[in-house]
Amino acid sequence: NALLTYFNVGNGRCKLLAQLWWTTIIADGIQFEAENRTLGPAKFNVTSTQKWAVSNAGLFADRQNQQFVENNGGQVRSTNTPELYETSRLSPGSLRYYGLGLENGPYTVRLFFAETGFPERTSGSWRSLARRVFDVYIQGARRLRDFDISKEAGGVQRAISRNFTTNVTENHLEIHLFWAGKGTSGTPEDGYYGPSISAISVVPNFIPTVSGIPPSNPKEKNHTALIAGVTVPVVALALILIFAIIYVKRKKEDDDEEVLLGISPRPNTFTYSELKAATEDFSPSNKLGEGGFGPVYKGTLSDGRVVAVKQLSVASNQGKDQFVAEIATISAVQHRNLVKLLGCCIGGNRRLLVYEYLVNKSLDQALWGKEDLHLDWPTRFNICLSTARGLAYLHEESMPRIVHRDVKASNILLDAELCPKISDFGLAKLYDDKKTHITTRAAGTIGYLAPEYAMRGHLTEKVDVFGFGVLALEIISGRPNSYNSVENDRIYLLEWVIQTDISLLQYYLFKYLLNS
Repeated sequence: NALLTYFNVGNGRCKLLAQLWWTTIIADGIQFEAENRTLGPAKFNVTSTQKWAVSNAGLFADRQNQQFVENNGGQVRSTNTPELYETSRLSPGSLRYYGLGLENGPYTVRLFFAETGFPERTSGSWRSLARRVFDVYIQGARRLRDFDISKEAGGVQRAISRNFTTNVTENHLEIHLFWAGKGTSGTPEDGYYGPSISAISVVPNFIPTVSGIPPSNPKEKNHTALIAGVTVPVVALALILIFAIIYVKRKKEDDDEEVLLGISPRPNTFTYSELKAATEDFSPSNKLGEGGFGPVYKGTLSDGRVVAVKQLSVASNQGKDQFVAEIATISAVQHRNLVKLLGCCIGGNRRLLVYEYLVNKSLDQALWGKEDLHLDWPTRFNICLSTARGLAYLHEESMPRIVHRDVKASNILLDAELCPKISDFGLAKLYDDKKTHITTRAAGTIGYLAPEYAMRGHLTEKVDVFGFGVLALEIISGRPNSYNSVENDRIYLLEWVIQTDISLLQYYLFKYLLNS
């Protein structure tokens, strides 16, 4: 298994020869130098003459014996120099030979092959179907594609060579044998595949202006050592850069995945391309509404399911926190009056939640929007009762206990039977029912906030009860919590109640309840 050497012939031409052999031999009057250094999964060697170098990359998968040399046990036919083919260099993936210090100009490259690792194709055994297929590149240009040694030679144990003309422009030559994953890989043993070559010769197609005899000047040796010394660090630096890029990409993916860690049960995940296709690239025609942290779109998944896709803006930490809180909360609870989370999508700045689609949209649209829905009094009563059941589940039955903190009409969704489902858990807060209260920064919607919570951050489940009371007044009175588009002139429902005859409001309330 040899690398290559310069050899002077009678006409003064200089041949660069390599023979994949353990000892130096002479064939047809040409001396082939042995390549006698061990190659491994990632190895780079320079010959003793410092005129050739070889590198290998790859590991034989599923193969216990990581042997990179094939020793021929038989006689190779169709050649006058069978000794050239007694051994062959093997590689599981990428095998490169470099001719160093060449004079620029045109050269003829001759590659010597013989398939010695497979049985004859005429044997009738299934092993005879084995194929070794690889590509050959010279100076970066592909010269052989899907090259099958035994097929081209007409059988195994037959010699074959291929000649190519190429140009050397920067004083070096590269011959690259590359396995592209084609051919067989399980015969005569598992992990047997990849390129194979027996010998190489390179002959200039011109009269060299310098002698082909290797100089004995120590400076020349230092120059060659410098080439190898520079090449190895450059390759190492390139590998470091590649691994750094992969690491940064993996780190980003891990950071995205870290958002979902600790959430049990872990939610189903969708790809961004899936949701983009489902919503027709988030078409405005599919937009269902706009929440405090982003729009909601109607979408149809590839399996036919119709979903609601909530697109969260994460330009601020509040958006990211809201995303995590919503996943963690809704994943931990299940109730017929709570909206069902189907999954999520996280990647970079994209954060999306996928919910079941409720055909009648939100309660505020049903009450005051353009939706053609008739909410009679029994229906309104059922909406109030079912919403109360959902809140009671969050406060008393779920583990852990949850305060929604944003109970309002736009966060109550209606299914096809007008059954309400509480949604939008982005502001939800977990609490310990053994404590009388917790103190936190107030969050929610003005007009629905309990006074003790809005002023002191005093949080209990009664914050949701207060919001539900305002919601019940909206449902019964048919009036939104606030009206008048000018912020300073807004009148909230509770303020309107105070300004209205209380007895009249009580009369309407009892009348509605009795009719229900």
